[in-house]
Amino acid sequence: MLENNKYKISVITATYNTESCIQNLIESLRAQQDKDFEWMVVDGASTDKTLEILNEVKDLNIKIISEPDFGIYDALNKGIKACSGEYYLVAGADDVFFENAINDYKNAIFDGIDLITANIKIGNETLKPKNGSSWRFAQFAWVSGHALGLLIKKDLHQKFGFYSRKFPIAADQLFIKNCCQNGAKVLYLEKIVGEFGETGLSSVDVIGTCVESYRVQLVTENSKWIQTFIFIIRLLRRMKYI
Repeated sequence: MLENNKYKISVITATYNTESCIQNLIESLRAQQDKDFEWMVVDGASTDKTLEILNEVKDLNIKIISEPDFGIYDALNKGIKACSGEYYLVAGADDVFFENAINDYKNAIFDGIDLITANIKIGNETLKPKNGSSWRFAQFAWVSGHALGLLIKKDLHQKFGFYSRKFPIAADQLFIKNCCQNGAKVLYLEKIVGEFGETGLSSVDVIGTCVESYRVQLVTENSKWIQTFIFIIRLLRRMKYI
């Protein structure tokens, strides 16, 4: 563990018309055992009361950018470039951190560690990294999830680039796989750090998410036939929920 937890963590949130859910995230950040973090909010020029709610937050180290963007990953890229943390966490406006999250992540930082992944709740399920290969489990072979469940060293973007606008739903999958397949050091933190919201694009657009994940797998894996077979099976399963 690094002496005195010297690494500062930034939490980055992309918002757009999130007045119905953002307060829960705010309260979860206020409840953190370790309050030494920065909250970077990148708002896509909301037309509801989102900005009004955010501007009333005076007890957190919050920075706000509000301007039109090209979707969540464009917003996250802005936040990464503007934040001051050496590591960052992504949190959706409908996500909630448990009070131990920042403290547990910070205490897990060691020299040479690029990514720290922890467990997250989604409904009645606890998501953990899969014990398997990336051709089958994609980024989940290494991590539990992107939002809440992954602490990312900011410097990785200098080596592997920022989130691609070519993948408006699964750009995080492409970035995480590029990092992990090319030597990034991943640490698994066996703690539950938060609850993932289910109103985001990846949860709502299940078919779009499936298709885009398949596109990323084609780019990052060798066997196109195996990926196509897996994609068809997953697509058929997801169509049951439409």
